[in-house]
Amino acid sequence: MTIQSVRVFEPASAFSQTSRRSSPKPPPHIWHASDPPFKGFQPAPSDGYKQSSTSTAIVIDNGSSLVRAGWSFDKSPRLSLPANVARYRDRKLNRTCMYVGYDAYADATTRGQIRNAFEPGSSIVANWDVMEGVLDYTFLKLGLGTVEEGIGRPIVMTEPVANLGYSRKTMTELLFECYSAPSVAYGIDALLSYRYNKGKNGLVISSSHSSTHVIPVLDSKPIMSSVSRLNWGGYHGAEYLLKLLKLKYPTFPGKMTDYQAQEMVRDHCYISQDFDGEMRRYLDWTGLEDRDHLIQYPFTEHVVVEKTEEELAKIAERKKESGRRLQEQAAKMRLDKLVRKEQELEYFKDLQQRLANQTKKEIKRLLDEDEFKDEAQLDRMIKELDKSVRKARSKDIGGTDNPEEEEEQTFPLLDIPDDQLDEAGLKQKRHQRLMKSGVEARARAKVEKEQEKARAAEEERRDEERRQDDLNGWLEGKRAARAAYLQKIKERDRLKADLGNRKSLASQMRMKTLANLASDQPGRKRRRGGDDDNFGANDDDWGVYRTVQTGDQSEDEEEEDLSAGLKNVEAQLLQYDATFTENNTLEAQSDWTKSLLHAFLRGPRPFDPESQKEAHQIHLNVERIRVPEVVFQPAIAGLDQAGLVEIVADIINQRFTSVQDRDALLKDVFLTGGNTLFQGFDERFSRDLRTVLPIEATLSIRRAGDSLNDAWRGAAQWAREPGFGALSVTREEYLEKGPEYLKEHNRGNPAAV
Repeated sequence: MTIQSVRVFEPASAFSQTSRRSSPKPPPHIWHASDPPFKGFQPAPSDGYKQSSTSTAIVIDNGSSLVRAGWSFDKSPRLSLPANVARYRDRKLNRTCMYVGYDAYADATTRGQIRNAFEPGSSIVANWDVMEGVLDYTFLKLGLGTVEEGIGRPIVMTEPVANLGYSRKTMTELLFECYSAPSVAYGIDALLSYRYNKGKNGLVISSSHSSTHVIPVLDSKPIMSSVSRLNWGGYHGAEYLLKLLKLKYPTFPGKMTDYQAQEMVRDHCYISQDFDGEMRRYLDWTGLEDRDHLIQYPFTEHVVVEKTEEELAKIAERKKESGRRLQEQAAKMRLDKLVRKEQELEYFKDLQQRLANQTKKEIKRLLDEDEFKDEAQLDRMIKELDKSVRKARSKDIGGTDNPEEEEEQTFPLLDIPDDQLDEAGLKQKRHQRLMKSGVEARARAKVEKEQEKARAAEEERRDEERRQDDLNGWLEGKRAARAAYLQKIKERDRLKADLGNRKSLASQMRMKTLANLASDQPGRKRRRGGDDDNFGANDDDWGVYRTVQTGDQSEDEEEEDLSAGLKNVEAQLLQYDATFTENNTLEAQSDWTKSLLHAFLRGPRPFDPESQKEAHQIHLNVERIRVPEVVFQPAIAGLDQAGLVEIVADIINQRFTSVQDRDALLKDVFLTGGNTLFQGFDERFSRDLRTVLPIEATLSIRRAGDSLNDAWRGAAQWAREPGFGALSVTREEYLEKGPEYLKEHNRGNPAAV
């Protein structure tokens, strides 16, 4: 077979194949991780500049998620791009290239150089070089690139609630000094969206990319002194999801990006109507197939090219024929060897008979001819050949299966003094002493084995007596023994995992020991003896083998001992402990169909660790409701703030004592911003808010027609109104009063902010 490595990018509409293990469940639906949002070449909509006049405003919704731009007469923004800029030096062209917006995701080189204009997690511009690049690109795409003396058009730009004075001042200087804008006006995006949706009295809930604001509005005027903010938005939700996934899959082989996390939050998360109850039931096996969403990342799969059945049959036949020939050759060789041994045995027996009636001189001559030193050696040779022949005949040609038991060995030379033996006798005596030591060692081992059996039987008897005398104490002891076994198994698995990680302490100590053993200049202990290697002379030296040993046999034996002991203890607990059931056993807890951890990590289907496809999968389950829940319960993400419902209740019940004002606000609760688009947001917010309001209060909740673009449309609508020019800061006013000057109106921040 042939093994190939193939990089797999499955189509977004594909469904996974049935798992290798049999499963009655249908194949899961797979969502694929989003690619970088590169959109290719986008032609510039330059016809807008020709349609515009000097009174036509350029409308820019300067959001931290997306910058939207267009002309005031447009119904929708012409441009929508992230405030990203990537610069790098092209050595071949000897020039610096700049990519803006989605173009910055063109390739890995540009993606590595991306810089955002906004401070992470806020709507405050922090990188003005990037902001200038985004504005250059915006004006160029709107057809203003050929204008030499400034843009020549008024600018309407959105800004966050309570925007910093320094940030607005710098933006004003940039627009007037760099682009020579004739006038500039700022408005709050949430208020512009509210006015576009014909709001006059109400409570504006704006949950955007960087934060969530609650703005009360009476008679079309925002009450800025009563505005409250929750420091949580779409950016923080994506960041929180990314942290949860990295904790959930610490060794995930793929790369999870911020953009992919934002897509997951947008496409898979929803607001739970009963968060606590649903969290408790979320990983129940019933219905988990629908609740668990599977995200597939690109992977490299090893494709095994299998041979056809005909080729496999031919290969099997060749192997079978080859094995048959080898078996025949081996049988023939064994038979020939058996025949030779039988001939030798007959010859030596005949020689032994001929020696019976010969003189000593003739006996010595006959023994020397066959290279025997004495008759004892000849007798040993006959016994060994006879034993070997009987064993071979029993194995090969079906002789008796029960050979004669080995005769009891005797060691007569050990009782004879050394001075009465010649050199051959002394050598034979040493051999008999070694043989006797082996026989005695086997006898001692047999006795110790019998003693161990007796000790185990006695321990079992005492254990039974303890059980009968004190059942509760006996059960406590068994529970402690089970806990000790589990701890040993846990430590064994941890050590095995550490040995697989070359950076772990266990692996480093093992490699250090091996390096010392293999070193040409070993440690101080071995240097004392010069160049002589006396390793093993010390009993402690043999502990090195236990330190570096990672063989399968010892691991298997240890695993069998621990597993057998644990099963024995659990069997006793199952028999005598009413509180200990099959579900409490380690085997049941290790069963993936009963494991809560498996449901959390791998969903309702088995996991194959050898499959690269399954290793590159992410399962979204409890995260789908945990991430958006932070808006209502910020403490989930460690945020020391009140939730959205508590903030609204505080504004309604504490800051507006007038019943008329309170009723006016509650009759038009307006939701806007991309972070309010979660499924079930309206229902959950309405239900929770009613629990903190007076019974007689009337609550009406509505959302923006387009939560993402209505802020831009509201700014464009404002720019078309007759009184817009009087609310803008002109270039003359800028030169006279400075960049801090701001005109107050009902759609923007007060000048004191």
